[in-house]
Amino acid sequence: MIKAIIIDDQAESRSSLKNILALSCNDVLVIGEAENIKLGYTLISNLKPDLVFLDVQMPGGSGFDLLEKFSTIDFKIIFTTAYDQFAIKAFKYSAFDYLLKPIDVEDLKISIEKYRSTIKNGKDNISLHTLIENLRTDIANPKKIVLSTQDKIHVVKIDDVVYCEASINYTLFYLLDKTQILVTKTLKEYEELLEEHQFIRIHKTYLVNFKHIVNYEKAEGGYVNMSTGSRLPVSYRKKEKLVEMLQKI
Repeated sequence: MIKAIIIDDQAESRSSLKNILALSCNDVLVIGEAENIKLGYTLISNLKPDLVFLDVQMPGGSGFDLLEKFSTIDFKIIFTTAYDQFAIKAFKYSAFDYLLKPIDVEDLKISIEKYRSTIKNGKDNISLHTLIENLRTDIANPKKIVLSTQDKIHVVKIDDVVYCEASINYTLFYLLDKTQILVTKTLKEYEELLEEHQFIRIHKTYLVNFKHIVNYEKAEGGYVNMSTGSRLPVSYRKKEKLVEMLQKI
């Protein structure tokens, strides 16, 4: 049984989440509720939950303020939030689980399943640190991204990503120091996430960091040479946008 605590300043939100859990996730037992960070801290300290559903914005302090009270976080966290799209991106960059209010039943089930599959991997502390750093620097322009593999959690500077390569339902990241990281997400997901950081799709297989393009070869259909020495093909359909970006330099 998963012991859970709900921390949310709105009684209606707490009641709704508790009811959904009772109906849809029968291995989750809500052992406590709190309406602010002071009561939330007391509950977590005394009851030692496995999982905390934590509202981001509350009167008297945010969910992050609550977490900073703990020297060690030995419980998993699923944020519940009504944040705008820019802050939601910060959650995505940090690979941190969240539920957007009003909470959808299927989204909740997926979050609980993620909890079950990652219960012992130590992901929360690393992801939380990156999430808070991104939010506090500039939520519209995160500086780091968390990449989860089967055996490690990597925190990577976005500027150090040279390019990404599609591999069926996986994405292979190539970094400036020649490190390669294989992540179980599609290239399309990262294209949507990184497009605001001047990443451009040059081919169905490749998403490149524009900052690391050294030059563009027009011959033989077109290629870009990257700062690490890689030579990548440019598809005919993507050529026009790439040339347009190069001409603006």
